[in-house]
Amino acid sequence: MTNEAESRRAAVRRLGRGLPLERVLDVTRPKAWADLDEDVRRAVAHGERRPSHDWLTGASGPGWRRLWRKPSAPAPAAPSEARLALALCDPDGRIREAALPYTAGRPELLPLVAVRTSDWAGPVRARALDLLRAELPTASCGTLAVTAPVILRLAGRRRGGEAVALLDGLLRTQPGAAVTRLLLGCSDAATRRAALAVVLDRGLYDGLGLALVAAGDHDPVVQERAASAAVAAGVPDATVPVLLGARSGRVRAAGVTALRGAGRHAEAEPYLLDRSGRTRACARWVVRQGGGDPAGVYRAACAGADVPDRAPLGLGECGTRAVDAALLRELTGHPNGRVRASAVVGLRLLDAVDPRRMEELLDDPEPGVVREAARALRPWGGGSGRPWGAATRLSRREGE
Repeated sequence: MTNEAESRRAAVRRLGRGLPLERVLDVTRPKAWADLDEDVRRAVAHGERRPSHDWLTGASGPGWRRLWRKPSAPAPAAPSEARLALALCDPDGRIREAALPYTAGRPELLPLVAVRTSDWAGPVRARALDLLRAELPTASCGTLAVTAPVILRLAGRRRGGEAVALLDGLLRTQPGAAVTRLLLGCSDAATRRAALAVVLDRGLYDGLGLALVAAGDHDPVVQERAASAAVAAGVPDATVPVLLGARSGRVRAAGVTALRGAGRHAEAEPYLLDRSGRTRACARWVVRQGGGDPAGVYRAACAGADVPDRAPLGLGECGTRAVDAALLRELTGHPNGRVRASAVVGLRLLDAVDPRRMEELLDDPEPGVVREAARALRPWGGGSGRPWGAATRLSRREGE
């Protein structure tokens, strides 16, 4: 049994001992709620002790006929969070349906209510949807941040569409502050993507706000969409500095592209040396659009006294073998190891590799140079009897 499987079985046992949900599973992970539903059913099916629902039936054992009490019968006492969660996941649909009304006003169980909206049993599904419609509009931001990811993952289920449509409609009618808090405060990337789509459709953010979202988010889809929308907003004085200062290369690339729209081509030149290949490519395009010569900038930087680390790499990306190979070969002997490694990459991009020089660089004291030299030598793997495969493995190990 894998560690994950044992952990999931242990979660069901802890829930059976009455521990609250936040101590049983990671409530911020949407898959954990679906896993819990599946694990409780599996535990019962495999002969483990069935949870007692006497609080619901009025007696121990199944006793499902007692689920529908006479009007004069007293209501059972409110169950604990753990007992109610077990009932919501019970294999018997009559137990699940009867337990649902007790979740009203219990926000910690709303994700399980969301799971029940895709239940195979129609009565369970209908009652869960009614509860979700009633509880979701008044849910706190924290509850919504935990429940929305569970709902969005129901889209892949046959009967999950109604809950997803309900959430989408809620986000499109709720006050903007609730949507933006979900965009900025939810840890689930899929939920932030959905919230951003609503933000863009409703026009809730200006260009600066979108730039801040792009610069602050770590999901590539959110970064891409927010950065593109910020550039399209057409306020470069506000958005460009934020985009150019982002940690993500794709966001910086959007900021560099925005310089062209603002007619500020010269400001893209420093980004010819950016650590992101995408940003460098955008910078070269913007410089060319302004009448500049990116290859000339790289050549001047490579010929200077203090060669920037990525200048040889950039020259390899846009230079020509006949003109630039000699300069890059010379830089393979530069005192700075990063410059040497960059020069090797540039030669490889220009298809100007000298196998003998690369063989010498396999003994370079800089691991990055050895790694790039071994990569450049791969087309000559059977050439001179040097153990290229061993050298490649060594370079990979040193670079980890």
